[in-house]
Amino acid sequence: MNRLLPLAGAIFLAVIAIYQYSRPAPRAAGPQTAAKGVAAASRGQQVFDKWCAACHGRGPGHPGTQSLELRYKGDPPGALEDRTDLAPETTAAFVRHGFALMPPFRKTEISDADLAELSAYLAKKR
Repeated sequence: MNRLLPLAGAIFLAVIAIYQYSRPAPRAAGPQTAAKGVAAASRGQQVFDKWCAACHGRGPGHPGTQSLELRYKGDPPGALEDRTDLAPETTAAFVRHGFALMPPFRKTEISDADLAELSAYLAKKR
């Protein structure tokens, strides 16, 4: 069973990557949608700061960031806020299901609304 965990994790990441890159590009947002996006990104940053920054913040001493730096050798960056490849669905999958040492977060911890705002915040540079 322990030998299957790395394989299962690799398959999970492959499925997420395939899904992420097979979706059509998003359309440009109108003025009202852009204003809502700014508010969601602000709330998304608050969610990130509360739940994610301890492990995935910038700089040394963040185990999630360091793990991603080792895995990807800096491309993409280890700090989630510096990445430009995080689709909202990818963020949601990792938050809800966890991965390796990252625990899953229940809806009682990070609500669906907060998760949507967090996902929008991390996808802001896409």
